[in-house]
Amino acid sequence: MGTQRNGFSKRETFILSVDVGTTSIRCHVYDKSASIRGSSSLLQVSLLYPQPGWVEIDPEDLWKGFVTVVKGAVQDSGLQMCQMESLGISTQRATFITWDRNTGKPFHNFITWQDLRAAELVRSWNRSCTMKTVHGVMKMLHFLTRQKRFLAASLVVFTTQHVSLRLVWALNNIPQAVEDDSCYFGTIDTWLLYKLTKGLVHATDYSNASATAIFDSYQMCWSGFLCSLLSIPLSILPSVQNTSHKFGTCDPSIFGVPIPVMSVMADQQAAMFGECCFDIGDVKITMGTGTFMNINTGNKPHTSIAGLYPLVGWKIGADVVYLAEGNAAGTGAAIKWAQDLELFSDVKETGAIATSVEDSDGVYFVPSFSGLQVCLCAPLNDPKACASFMGLKPSTTKRHLVRAILESIAFRNKQLFDIMLRETRIPITKIRADGGVCTNNFIMQLTADLLGRKIERPSHFDMSCLGAAFVAGLGTGYWRNQEELKKLLTTDQQFLPRRSKADWDKDGRYRGVLQSWERALQRSMHWYSQP
Repeated sequence: MGTQRNGFSKRETFILSVDVGTTSIRCHVYDKSASIRGSSSLLQVSLLYPQPGWVEIDPEDLWKGFVTVVKGAVQDSGLQMCQMESLGISTQRATFITWDRNTGKPFHNFITWQDLRAAELVRSWNRSCTMKTVHGVMKMLHFLTRQKRFLAASLVVFTTQHVSLRLVWALNNIPQAVEDDSCYFGTIDTWLLYKLTKGLVHATDYSNASATAIFDSYQMCWSGFLCSLLSIPLSILPSVQNTSHKFGTCDPSIFGVPIPVMSVMADQQAAMFGECCFDIGDVKITMGTGTFMNINTGNKPHTSIAGLYPLVGWKIGADVVYLAEGNAAGTGAAIKWAQDLELFSDVKETGAIATSVEDSDGVYFVPSFSGLQVCLCAPLNDPKACASFMGLKPSTTKRHLVRAILESIAFRNKQLFDIMLRETRIPITKIRADGGVCTNNFIMQLTADLLGRKIERPSHFDMSCLGAAFVAGLGTGYWRNQEELKKLLTTDQQFLPRRSKADWDKDGRYRGVLQSWERALQRSMHWYSQP
């Protein structure tokens, strides 16, 4: 927690914003210039592992942590709670809970997006006659209508990251509650709204709903077809509201005053908004625990056959903005693993270590600690893939290994970007990067070189928090419009490609390296007998 910042007029008002991540909870107090006036964070959300493959969060611990950081940020700012005009909330996606609608008591802990308890259900459903029939029907509909959305539907498979089959597992274990119609379902944002309003509000927003895999982004409602197929009662699902909307008011007993909740958003969509990626073709790359690459596709969802996920970015008033997302797991995990292995002592050293050698000495790293996932479809989605170094030789040093690890992150950015360009065919207007890994200049520069594009890095990296604050502020008139928000955006550094894309290909320095790394990817696949 920082030092107090006093001397502000009590007549001023401010925006509170909280980001609930996988391992941390952060809260900032923002002023009119989008400067942070006070902050508080809980840097360790306790993950529970009751059985192998199960990953949970205690809902009461998360709730207490949320309240603590809100109070801490206001205290750190030297302001009063009554000066907080509104509250915005950004949360990790696809982590959910079910609870008794009458008592508010949870039936189980939060089941996180990392949880693998539904792995057998996923395998069973993906091999089932039902899925084969669905795929066949969708192929026929595509043949008859030539609509690309049906072709994409014919390729879709369930994964453990989706809420869908993890929710089926949970409902199968609380059958009485389902029969009694006393069950509520919600992602983290829904649970927090329920707690903040003392049970008065059971709602989510379009950005969070669209990331559950049981929401129809074309019809903008819960998918009756999927819910019926999976026996998920529609009655347990929350209402879906605009992203900028008065979801409810915090009960005064919690913070001492009634603060309106004016936005809830999924974290990646909130980061996109925080980066002011409001125009078609704007791209955001978040490099944190994993890598998430999003492109603004305008007012129509992108239909992908290569694994880009169509998401609702936000819905403000009647305007809906859609995103297409590609992701790759294990980005931050690879760097943390290398540090634990004592390849370096300080993460800040890695850029200098990588540039201290001319190349990786023919060593390639495949960061597949939890399987290989670059988007959602074959050939680059293999839960049985292993992490590996390839090309080791007597001349290999720690410096070469560090460079190979950092290069692998940039190479995956290149993969995602190429898939995005090929799939969407949307001209790129700008690229913004955020997340903890984007502080690494080597990765940023190599990514700019490989993409042949300028990449901008913001002055601070809690863009999910800022995005939720921007949306909350627009909802109350604190900020007038998106053009005003663009003027508030600050850039720490721009990374320009050191040569044009054409010259880079002609030079061929990294073409051969990329091809060898892709061969290493292929050899790492299908390594384990079980995912």
